[in-house]
Amino acid sequence: MGQIRSILLAEDTATDAEMTIGALQGAHIANPIVHVNDGVEALDYLHRSGRFDGRDDGDPALVLLDLHMPRMDGLQVLRALRAENDFRELPIVIFSSSRDEIELARSGGLGANAYVVKPADSHQYFDAVANIGRFWGTLDETPKA
Repeated sequence: MGQIRSILLAEDTATDAEMTIGALQGAHIANPIVHVNDGVEALDYLHRSGRFDGRDDGDPALVLLDLHMPRMDGLQVLRALRAENDFRELPIVIFSSSRDEIELARSGGLGANAYVVKPADSHQYFDAVANIGRFWGTLDETPKA
């Protein structure tokens, strides 16, 4: 088996990022976690541009996108990635504190693999993130359609 692929976390709220990283680490997810603060940085990471110019690790196993971020939100990133052949099969999970059915439908329509509502309860949030990390984090390949 090759190198363990990273998990890309795009989250602008420091406490949510810390909780997400803590949940993944607490679930003993072996994948390295790369944290960026917004959608622009997420695309820079994936395209190896900006501060990520020249990075030599491969594409992540999973992308976790906060829905509401400055500069470029999660849906904009999702739309951009699904428009590119290289990222059409990349597992992408949207995280949001919103239960808005329109946002949920838009996420699914744009190709999100899952939409997770950030529970107010930190234990529920921890469990949700840990389960997602276990499900997608250790996959070496995404199934081809």
